[in-house]
Amino acid sequence: MSDSLDRSTKINLLREPLVKKLCEVLDKSSNKGWRKLGELVGNDRRFKVSPDDMEMCSLKVLELEGSPSRTLLRLMGDRGCTTGHLVDYLQTLGNSEALQCMKPSALQILIQPQSVALISGHNLRLSCHAVGKSPVQYQWFKTNEEVPNSFSSDLVMSPVRLQDAGFYICRVNCGDSFEFSQWVQVDVLNVTGSCGQSYHSLEGRLKLVIQPQSQRLHVGETLQVECGAVGRPIPRYQWHRNGVPVPNATKRKHMIPHSMEDHHGRYRCEISSSTERMWTNEVDVVIDDVYAIGGGSSDFFLNNVPGQLHATDKVALLIGNLSYQNHPQLKAPMVDVYDLTNLLRQMNFQVVSLLDLTESEMRNAVEEFLLLLHKGVYGLLYYAGHGYENYGNSFMVPVDAPNPYRSANCLCVQSILKLMQEKETGLNVFLLDMCRKRNIHDDSAPNIVLRVTANIVFGYATCQDAEAFELSSSGFTNGVFVKFLKKRLLDDEKITVVLDRVAEDMGQFDATKGKQALEIRSSLSERRALTDPILPGDSADLAHAHSLQWAKAHELPESMCLNFDCGAQIKLGFAAEFSNVLVIYTHIVKKPEDMSFCQAHVTDFSQDLDVDPKEMNRETPEETGIYLLSSNLPQHCLYTRVSSLQKLREELVFTVCLQGTFTAMDDESVHWTKSINIGKPLIARLDLNRAVRRNSCLQTCMMPHSPSHSPCHSPGPEHHLHLHYKSHQAQDYNRLSPQHHYLDVYEHQGAAGGCGDSFYDNVGQSRCEPAYDSAGGLSSSPGRLSIPIETTDDIHELQTVFINSLQLQQQ
Repeated sequence: MSDSLDRSTKINLLREPLVKKLCEVLDKSSNKGWRKLGELVGNDRRFKVSPDDMEMCSLKVLELEGSPSRTLLRLMGDRGCTTGHLVDYLQTLGNSEALQCMKPSALQILIQPQSVALISGHNLRLSCHAVGKSPVQYQWFKTNEEVPNSFSSDLVMSPVRLQDAGFYICRVNCGDSFEFSQWVQVDVLNVTGSCGQSYHSLEGRLKLVIQPQSQRLHVGETLQVECGAVGRPIPRYQWHRNGVPVPNATKRKHMIPHSMEDHHGRYRCEISSSTERMWTNEVDVVIDDVYAIGGGSSDFFLNNVPGQLHATDKVALLIGNLSYQNHPQLKAPMVDVYDLTNLLRQMNFQVVSLLDLTESEMRNAVEEFLLLLHKGVYGLLYYAGHGYENYGNSFMVPVDAPNPYRSANCLCVQSILKLMQEKETGLNVFLLDMCRKRNIHDDSAPNIVLRVTANIVFGYATCQDAEAFELSSSGFTNGVFVKFLKKRLLDDEKITVVLDRVAEDMGQFDATKGKQALEIRSSLSERRALTDPILPGDSADLAHAHSLQWAKAHELPESMCLNFDCGAQIKLGFAAEFSNVLVIYTHIVKKPEDMSFCQAHVTDFSQDLDVDPKEMNRETPEETGIYLLSSNLPQHCLYTRVSSLQKLREELVFTVCLQGTFTAMDDESVHWTKSINIGKPLIARLDLNRAVRRNSCLQTCMMPHSPSHSPCHSPGPEHHLHLHYKSHQAQDYNRLSPQHHYLDVYEHQGAAGGCGDSFYDNVGQSRCEPAYDSAGGLSSSPGRLSIPIETTDDIHELQTVFINSLQLQQQ
């Protein structure tokens, strides 16, 4: 929704910048502020505000950054107040400053320039596009100097030179109004034939063009290792020595003016962007005084890093099941998987995060996870959902499991561990956020023979024969386990020490004291930590090949500009919430002058996908169910959330429909359409909907030919229901918390088909379902994926310098 406000627009749909500015005006005004506004609304029968409501608003001044005006506007919006009503109230108040906030912006920047790294001699293009009530003018700056003859929305340098590197910004003028674009950095690399072999990143958007070189120095000489990659957005760098990150070494060129003996070692650099990661070659830096005694074998470096353990790679599979078809709905897995994804990525894990998988999809996801494992890899599996435990074996319950379910319908965690052991992994971590109650409907006792390896860690969210809980809340919150786990996960400690501290923290939590306690089982004999560095070792080529498989599941479609015959131009963009959840957004880049109204929306999605037509093409991310990711998405767009991408059998084809009206045609609506094919995005490329293969984890789960085979089978694909976003009547069972709106925090995960039936009103729902013949479901909503936002300290520092030095002429 643009800020050219429609009087019928509900005020709780106003953009945050407008609301913030309006609240600042109303909060500071004594005689025309929020109190007077409340009195006016209180006398209006349509949106009556009671004295108790006004008292609640006034108490907001006691809170840090609390705003009485914001609380009052939220109350008015909840009661149906529109923008037109609010403008009428402000006119009655005579608050001209507040009315000015409600007026449409005279100037908006729709396309911001992006930072870029490129090779000297190539062509540079930076783009900034804005719209205003009158024609707009552009002026580009490099640092605080005007770029000569740069009056276009596109700044083009052909060819770009080394001296063109620096920081750029664009000023846009429209009449008396002006706006500045965001700062961007241009890095220009001088590439020669001696820079080493270059190669593309896993997704092909980064290209490594400068490799570091080995060196032999004397003590006191300048040590400088350099690498370089090109791409958009500009790559980020982190240098490592002997497998350990070097503090503050985050530039392309890592320089130590006066090298000392301690600086010798093996150096390489990790290069990354928002979704990609690659490594340079590892090179030797020799300080002569260190090698006066003997030869300089490269093995010397690693052998002289005392007690330094490392992984050959790190891989994590995160599964959150919440929208169960035959069992109570859950809430917290969405938030839990989202938070853990972000934390694990900070420790250089390759993360696949998935929501709401059926039995076959879970088995195929595990199979793809196993393909990423090889000798020395740290493998981590996190599961949040319904579950149970029989005879020491833990079972994860898919969203399509029947009621009651048995082992044949579920995935056995110990079976997955057995397959991981065959890969000779360096560390196997299982974090199971589910109930461990006995399933009275399942009397099978699988005999899974595991190897004796000293590298296994189980972190159970609750004790044996007990339940795991999520908290009742009015917003998005974590389950009890992740609530405390996320505070400790980044600690540079042995993983069992981290879990011990989490257990201690959970033990002090009054809501679950005596009901849920973390249990740790470990055979770990070394001080292995999730923060250990990555050294590919002898399997670098194998690791790269396996990483290509992971990258397939995280390839976003390129954003695109669509030109329509009427002269309008639409930008179509994409973002990922989870590995199986895609966000599509559209916004108008250019509109013909004779067009009075213009809007673009997407439609005609495959029936395989979970897309609710009522929640497509919404004006705010929250309206379509995008809550955790909403702050990272561009504004002034229409948003559509596409979940369950793992069900996509063909390439994703949809229609972009442009709707416009022309003044000359008496505002009669005209439509144009374009068919868009974006292939198989994200996890859809791995075809998790395929039939389960014979060599998958199904072999070590309850196979039909197994002695412990259960006659109960999961329903086929024709029975797979899609319940996202819908509210469902929940059965009370005398103890189950009442049904909440889908914005409320989810009630936690359990096992259906035979766990105990103890529930606690002050905690919320258990992740273990009571043993009833029929089960009701709580409302649910799928989850989100993080998109890192590019930023550098250099740009923030430059902002102040630029504004202080830039002299703007009076317009």
